[in-house]
Amino acid sequence: MKNETGTQDTCPIAAPGPGTRTIPARAGRPGAAEERFRGLLEAAPDAIVIVDDTGTIRLVNAQTEALFGYRREELLGQAVELLVPRRLRGHHTLHRNAYAANRQVRPMGAGLDLHGLRRDGSEFPVEISLSPLETADGLLVSAAVRDVSDRKAAEERISELAALVESSQDAILAKTLDGHITYWNAAAQRLYGYTAAEVVGRHISLLAPDDRHDEIAMLLERLRLGEKVEHFETLRVTRTGGLLDVDVTVWPRRAPDGTVIGACAIVRDISDRKRAEAELTALYEQQRHVALTLQRSLMGTPPAVPGLVTASRYRPATQGAGVGGDWFDLIPLGAGRVGVLIGDVMGRGLEAAAVMGQLRSAAHALAKTGMQPRRLMQALDTCVADLDVPDQLVTCCYLVVAADDAEVTLCSAGHLPVLVAVPGEGARQLSAPVNAPLGVGDVLYEQSSAAVPPGATLVLYTDGLIETPGCDIEDSLTALTATCGALFTAEPPGLDIAADRILTALRPDAEGHDDDVTLLLARLPAAPLASVTATLPTRPESVPEGRTFLSKALAAWDCHAQADDARLLLSELLTNAVQHAQGPVTVHVSRTAAELTVEVGDGSSHTPEPRRADEDEESGRGLNLVRVLADSWGVRPTDDGKTTWFTLRL
Repeated sequence: MKNETGTQDTCPIAAPGPGTRTIPARAGRPGAAEERFRGLLEAAPDAIVIVDDTGTIRLVNAQTEALFGYRREELLGQAVELLVPRRLRGHHTLHRNAYAANRQVRPMGAGLDLHGLRRDGSEFPVEISLSPLETADGLLVSAAVRDVSDRKAAEERISELAALVESSQDAILAKTLDGHITYWNAAAQRLYGYTAAEVVGRHISLLAPDDRHDEIAMLLERLRLGEKVEHFETLRVTRTGGLLDVDVTVWPRRAPDGTVIGACAIVRDISDRKRAEAELTALYEQQRHVALTLQRSLMGTPPAVPGLVTASRYRPATQGAGVGGDWFDLIPLGAGRVGVLIGDVMGRGLEAAAVMGQLRSAAHALAKTGMQPRRLMQALDTCVADLDVPDQLVTCCYLVVAADDAEVTLCSAGHLPVLVAVPGEGARQLSAPVNAPLGVGDVLYEQSSAAVPPGATLVLYTDGLIETPGCDIEDSLTALTATCGALFTAEPPGLDIAADRILTALRPDAEGHDDDVTLLLARLPAAPLASVTATLPTRPESVPEGRTFLSKALAAWDCHAQADDARLLLSELLTNAVQHAQGPVTVHVSRTAAELTVEVGDGSSHTPEPRRADEDEESGRGLNLVRVLADSWGVRPTDDGKTTWFTLRL
C-alpha cells in the first residue's frame, strides 16, 4: 500500500529481514520508529516470537535464537508449532485459535504446564505471555517466552521439602528472633498437643517448664549470634502439662544478605530412650555392684597389722564385667614380721577373678607357714599349672618385712618393680632378681634382701596403674617414681592422701581405664625399742645359760611381770633345740612398746609340732606349754634350718 505521496510506509513492528515482508502502517517517520522497535525487541530479556493469524513466525529476537537453538532464518516463515513438543501441538493450535477470539494481553494456557522444544529435541518448561498486535494486514500476536526450568526445579524442591517437613516424625517449627512461633508442622501438634492455629504467634516459652525459661533466653541469644545448637537435651511441657524429654536442634534462618532473621528447630521426643537409658544404668549399676561384691569377696579384707600403717586403692575396670585379676594381701607372720603380697592375673572378667581368688587363698595359706618368698613363688607356680587355664600368666610379688632387722626380703614373679620411698630421700626401685611370671613352669625362683629403714614406705601396684595405650611403660614408671619422690618428703602426708594423689597423677581419668588398678602403700613399723642376741652350743648347759641371758635382758628392760613365763618357754624351746637339732643355737630377744618376742634358731629343718604325751612320758609337753602360755608362737624355715618363736604381751 502506498501513501498519498506515493511512497511505501512500514509498521514499527515489522522489522525487515530475511524471509519477512513489509507490513504497511500509518504515515510518519517509519525508519526511526522501526529502529527503535527493533532495539527494544533485541533488548527484551525474554525470547520474543511474533506470529500472524495463521501461526506463521514473522519476527524473532536474539534471545529466541539462544533459547531454542535455531538461527533466525531457520524460524522465519515456519509454523510456530516448530517450537512446541509434538505431544502438545494439537493443544497449542486450539489455544492459538481461541486467542484469536479473545484478544487481550494474558498468559497462554493459564494453569497448564507449557513446554518448549529446542532444535536438539530437548524439552523445557516455559511461561508464555501473549499480546495482540493489530496491523493493516491483520492480527499479529507477540509471544514472550521465558524459560522457567530453574524456577520449576526450585518449586519442586520446595514442594519436596514441604512434604518432608509435614511428613516428618520429628516436630519442626520456626520462630522469630524474639521467640514467636511462625511455623508448626503436624508432628509438633502430635508431640505437644497444640494445633498450629493455637500456637502460631505465641512465644516459644509456652513449651518450657517454669524453671527453664532462662534456657529459652539463652538459646535465642545464641541464635541471634548466628550459632547453631545441636542435640540440646532438655525438658519440654505439653498442652496437658506433661513433661517430655526432648532433643532439640536449632539453627539460625538468614536473609539473602546473611542477616539472621529467625530460627528453625527440630524437636525429637527421646522419652523412650531416656527411660531405656535409666533402666540400663540401673541394670549396669546392679551388675557392677554384684561384680564388685564378688571381687571384694575374692580379694578378701587384709587384716590390720599392729605397727604397720597401710593404705590401699582398688579401681575396677570401667569396661566389661568390672572384675579382674588384681589382688593384694597382708599376712601377719609373728615375731615382728609381716608378709606383703600383690598379684595380677592377666586378663579381665570372671575367669581372671576366679583364678585370682584361688591363688590368693593358696598364697595366704602358704605364707602363714612362714616359708620364704622364693619357696612361696615356687609353690604358686605349681598351683597355676594345676589350674589348667590355657595361656594364663600371673605376675606376683611377695615381700617379708622384718622390722627388727630393718630388712625386706622379696621375690618377684614377673611383677612390676616395688618402690621404696624414704622421707627426705625420694623414691627408688627395690632391687630384686628378675623371675618369670607364674605359669611358665620349670623356673627356679630367686629372692633378695635389702635394708629398708623404719618409717620408709613400700609402694606396690599392678600394671593398670602405669600401663596406658600409647605410653611407654618405662616413662610411666619414671613418672610414678617421681610422683612418689615428690610426695614423701621430710614431712610426708598420710598414706591415704598419698594414695589419692598418686592415682590422680597417674590415672586422672577415673572413668576411662580398661584395666583394674590396685595400689598398696605400706609404711614400715618402727624398730624394736631394744633387742639382744646370743649364740649357744648344742649342749645341755646351754639351757640355763639361755635363761640367764634372758633374765638379764628382761631386768634391764624392766619386764619383770613376764619374766617367769618367758624363762619357762625359752627353756622348753632350748631343750628341744639341744636334744633334737643341730647347732649352733641362737637366742634373739626383742621388745616393742606392746610385746616381747623371743626367737630360738637352730640348724635343723625339722619342724616341731605339739603332740599329746602319755602320762608316763617325760617329754612331749614343751610345745603344748608354749601354745598355752604364749600369746602367739610359730616356726619359720630359714636357709640354715628353722626359727621357733613366741611372743608375750607387755
